[in-house]
Amino acid sequence: MLIRAITAASNVVIPLIILAVCLIGRLKGVRVYEAFVEGAKEGFATAVRLIPFLVAMFVAIGMFRASGALKVVTSALFPVAHFLGMPEELLPLALIRPLSGSGALEVTTNLVRTFGPDSLVGRMASTMQASSETTLYVITVYFGAVGIKRTRHTLAAGLFADFIAFLSSVAIWRLILGLAP
Repeated sequence: MLIRAITAASNVVIPLIILAVCLIGRLKGVRVYEAFVEGAKEGFATAVRLIPFLVAMFVAIGMFRASGALKVVTSALFPVAHFLGMPEELLPLALIRPLSGSGALEVTTNLVRTFGPDSLVGRMASTMQASSETTLYVITVYFGAVGIKRTRHTLAAGLFADFIAFLSSVAIWRLILGLAP
């Protein structure tokens, strides 16, 4: 019964929000449709400005994977992963996730398909995917969109947060499943 109520509410919430925005805008004298179209134009212009940054990022990721550099780095990091209690199969995900959401989703999908969703690897991969960010992608897109060249501590802070998310994913599932560190 609770699930049906939640499902019914979720089917109504978005249309109600759209209706509320339109009504409030109209009451304030805003020409809602025209404002929407103008925002869509600005969004399209922003997307066009971002294309060079996205192409550069996707080419770099493709080169990293196709060159075999991912395997080299994964092999080099195996002792660290073993020390931390992380299954070695998760290393490609930990390396790709800060770069590309779609690449990380592909890695996660393959891990879940290979090991199963209820396996240790599947659970850790799913948690890593959900709790981390595509840091380099976000920096490229957001800062590129507004023309910021010097990102200061953003990269270090984002990668540190991703590292903590990966460690936490391992620790949480080891704790939940009662596995020794």
